[in-house]
Amino acid sequence: MTDSINDLLPPGVKSVMSKLPAEVTLRLEEIRIREGRPLEILYGGKHAFPDSLGRLFASPQNAYVPGREECSRLLDLLTRHSLYSYEEELRRGYITIAGGHRIGLAGRAILEGGKVKLLKDVTSFNIRYARQVKGCGVKVLPLLIDPDSSSIHHTLVLSPPQQGKTTLIRDLVRLLSEGTRELPGGRKVGVVDERSEIAACVRGVPTFDLGPRTDVLDGCPKAEGMMMMIRSMSPEILVVDEIGTAEDAEAVWEAMNAGIRVIATAHGRDLAEGSSRPALKRLLQEGIFTRLVQLTRQGERFETKVRELAGQRLRQARAPDEREARPC
Repeated sequence: MTDSINDLLPPGVKSVMSKLPAEVTLRLEEIRIREGRPLEILYGGKHAFPDSLGRLFASPQNAYVPGREECSRLLDLLTRHSLYSYEEELRRGYITIAGGHRIGLAGRAILEGGKVKLLKDVTSFNIRYARQVKGCGVKVLPLLIDPDSSSIHHTLVLSPPQQGKTTLIRDLVRLLSEGTRELPGGRKVGVVDERSEIAACVRGVPTFDLGPRTDVLDGCPKAEGMMMMIRSMSPEILVVDEIGTAEDAEAVWEAMNAGIRVIATAHGRDLAEGSSRPALKRLLQEGIFTRLVQLTRQGERFETKVRELAGQRLRQARAPDEREARPC
């Protein structure tokens, strides 16, 4: 377990986690802490309920149950004893900590003008582990190369949550920045990391390896950040995670029309589901993206399919001896 997560855990939960089998600890993906309800973990694509001795059960009857004091302590540590200074994070429903680990929050929403102002009485925490998997993009990148521009195609990475989107684009950034056989010398890459998950910056410095020619704008809203990056850092390739608003889509469109190649991720099981989202509909209908990467997962097995995208028409993208890649 990483120190940044371990230091946050309240004593009871920390004790349970310390007793888990080593093979489980190494494969941890999520810790779900819910006030007055069973502690749950996800590891290797499986879920289980641990008891106070670290034994795992498929049903919650014997599970350890965190109480109010433990949840209050966790929130206090997450916000560094100042809810006010974390008002924006509480409004968005998550806090990202050192290492790129994201803690999702749920509780009672306080509204202002019909919109969420902040979360109060937080009683559910989802601690999601972030890990760098170097090399998981090696088989994918050749399928994204656009030889006509000596760069890459505009690429959309599409999948439901927790299928490896961020892990994949993190490695693609590293490879593009370092340079590969297909793109020697590397490229200037700009990363707009609104959730601090791609680079896991600490005081603006990435803790994940994103390569030597990468600039990161950390904690900045994507739409504004993309425009800032274009004006200030002249990237050749711009990378953003989880586009979802009309403003995001407009900024992506502006970047593409400024001659910058874009890699973006979005939630969706397939093209039809992605196209149903207003933020993506225009970009997909106008054929802006020319490569589609779809990620699926069964347990610990990840599968990645890269396809050529022309308007609404799909066909398998090809690279030498490689029609399908499994990056993670």
